[in-house]
Amino acid sequence: AVADVIRTSLGPRAMLKMLMDPMGGIVMTNDGNAILREITVKHPAAKSIIEIARTQDEETGDGTTSVIVIAGEVMAQAQPFLEQKIHPTTIIQAYRMALDDMIKWTEEKFSKPIDVKNEEELAVAVKSCLATKMMAQHMDLAVKISLDAVRSISVEKNGYHEIDIKRYCRIEKVPGGEIDDSRVIRGVVLNKDIVHPKMKRRIEKPRVILLDCSLEYKKGESQTALELTKEEDFSKVLEQEEAEIRKQCDDIIALKPDLVITEKGISDMAQHFLVKAGITA
Repeated sequence: AVADVIRTSLGPRAMLKMLMDPMGGIVMTNDGNAILREITVKHPAAKSIIEIARTQDEETGDGTTSVIVIAGEVMAQAQPFLEQKIHPTTIIQAYRMALDDMIKWTEEKFSKPIDVKNEEELAVAVKSCLATKMMAQHMDLAVKISLDAVRSISVEKNGYHEIDIKRYCRIEKVPGGEIDDSRVIRGVVLNKDIVHPKMKRRIEKPRVILLDCSLEYKKGESQTALELTKEEDFSKVLEQEEAEIRKQCDDIIALKPDLVITEKGISDMAQHFLVKAGITA
């Protein structure tokens, strides 16, 4: 039953599935793994097929729909043998023998070596993978971006090209613009805005400081309240806060960075000191 749900999402005439997530959102996709993530099943065999799709997606990143359809057909073809009282171990051994023959036959008949330096051969291979991804109008752009991304993270080890897209490649979606604006950035993308409008937005070859602390007055962890009875006492508290933030900023400014990145907050006072020093945050 699981394979039947996915079967119509396979091939050049694949249809999209409209899914509703638990939060009420609508998702349209023909990716087998994405579809099965939204399906709740109880049968052990169905759970095994979903696990196969997840493993295929983690190891290869593609072919989830194909592996589900093949697995479902293999299980369906085993049903008559079980009805004939053939032991499951015997059926499994036969399938393994058939697998060995299929791998050998595939390597001899279908497998074709590709020259990774040949742009045209690589483009044909990539197009066959993207043909069912609703990219027909932007196929050339998608192929170019895909090849650029793969080349930028490819590492040659022991005569082999190691490409770890799960670890070194990410897709960052930014609202606005068009698909034609998509491009590969060889570096790290942080989809954040600057904290002050007067800070520089473009910096060539910056010196960067990474912080895991905030640039603001740190309140005590206790729940004690501070009661001020005199106006000058309030001024002293503000002066103490300013002195602490100024010291933090002076320590940073002494290192002469161009860009400060922190995962926590930056107070208005700290922004003022950084802007005066020509530092972006």
